[in-house]
Amino acid sequence: MGNNLFLTKSLTDLMQEAKDNKSGLKKTLTKLNLTTLGIGAIIGAGIFVLTGQAAAQYAGPAIVISFIISGIACAFAGLCYAEFASMIPISGSAYTYSYATLGEFLAWIIGWDLILEYLFAASTVSVGWSGYVVSFLHDFGIHIPTVFTAATGSVLVELPKVGWQQLTSNLSASLVEQGVNVAALPHVTAIINLPAMFIIAALTSLLIIGIRESANFNNIMVIVKVSVIILFIAIGIAFVHAGNWHPFIPKNTGVWGHFGWSGILRGAGVIFFAYIGFDAVSTAAQEAKNPQRDMPIGILGSLSISTVLYILVAIVLTGIVSYTTLNVSDPVAVGVNAMGEGMFWLRPIVKIAAIAGLSSVILVMLMGQPRIFYSMSKDGLLPPVFSKVHRKYKTPYVSTILTGLVAIVLAGVLPISILGELVSIGTLLAFAIVCASIIVLRKTRPDLERPFRTPFVPLIPILGALICFIQMAALPLDTWLRLFIWMAIGFVIYFTYGIRHSKQRILNKSAKQGL
Repeated sequence: MGNNLFLTKSLTDLMQEAKDNKSGLKKTLTKLNLTTLGIGAIIGAGIFVLTGQAAAQYAGPAIVISFIISGIACAFAGLCYAEFASMIPISGSAYTYSYATLGEFLAWIIGWDLILEYLFAASTVSVGWSGYVVSFLHDFGIHIPTVFTAATGSVLVELPKVGWQQLTSNLSASLVEQGVNVAALPHVTAIINLPAMFIIAALTSLLIIGIRESANFNNIMVIVKVSVIILFIAIGIAFVHAGNWHPFIPKNTGVWGHFGWSGILRGAGVIFFAYIGFDAVSTAAQEAKNPQRDMPIGILGSLSISTVLYILVAIVLTGIVSYTTLNVSDPVAVGVNAMGEGMFWLRPIVKIAAIAGLSSVILVMLMGQPRIFYSMSKDGLLPPVFSKVHRKYKTPYVSTILTGLVAIVLAGVLPISILGELVSIGTLLAFAIVCASIIVLRKTRPDLERPFRTPFVPLIPILGALICFIQMAALPLDTWLRLFIWMAIGFVIYFTYGIRHSKQRILNKSAKQGL
């Protein structure tokens, strides 16, 4: 039984499946579509929020170095994904790669784990989308009732000049220190986050209609957000004060991770999660026109473009204002304010870019998850209904609807902190397994054709996996506990359904019986 758990799927069969294109999925995506899908997934809350917060809390202007370190770390995983995506152009991403190299049981683990990345990420980002939309509408005098803009049960307080804010232990302590009587402030308890639920429902509907339409929508969103980011960089350069970059590496406070070189490393760890999403490109492999050539371009191209934009925004933002003022939810808006009243017209444009950016992230995450379900169902590890393709639209509509419904519930009732930590640990585990799989496959099948080859193997895969495990170790204990509970649920499903219906297992049994 132990050996059977590590039954691998034939790479020859996988590549033949890709050639025959019996999936029923429509091949419409070009290398430009794949690259914009990657940019759409990566550039979101990271550039509009994390840049300023990581600079203010950990690295100062040297957050630029943090971005470079983190970009290199992500490149290790990206290079490994690119080799697999060019070799095995099948929907399923890391799940499919693991099935071909590490065996069925580990493939199930990674497939179940990827739900944490894609489905939970869609819910997480939709909560951020809700915040930006509520703020944007507020600027135009449109007010959504506060009780319908936060997670179920969240306690919100109204702060003078700031508006409604979620009451956390940190905020409460800060207000007490300022002499504010928290109990005397107006309080409400949130019922549900309706804007977050709305955007998921809308994008799920779009994904059912078709991959081409979804890709076109994503292209528009990417053009909007990248154009505004470039506009901010171009205008912001004129308002840079070199004095804000001194000292470039603020002196460490005596606590590890608070400025100095340890702060740069801590900042790199935080920024790492701003790059999550490039791997979603690989889930669309069966809908790419020329996956062997275009998948590596889409993965590495989107990662490279996003890294350059992150670095430029960090340079300009920390040059416009002191890094000490950037520990806010909208640091780019703080930078715009510092340019003077003549530049206030840029503030709503920045919010529009943030909304567009977050919309494209949600879209790509909601696109990736159903294709993981699709591949697992085709292998027999999930019921056949998950691989049903719409007769007219040629999309995996049942799994798309299911993904959307679960994401809507999560977005409406769970706080962003819990969702975000689960996304982080799920993504890092996926990256680590993909890196390890490259080494295994190079040893076991050196003869396979590799249109793209990860350079410096095994060094790069080892570094990629090591960095991911270090990041996982730094996450809170309760996040690990949630991961173990999630995996336990997955094991129950695998051993009660998946192992009994595995098509690879049935094929092997038939072959042994001479049928």
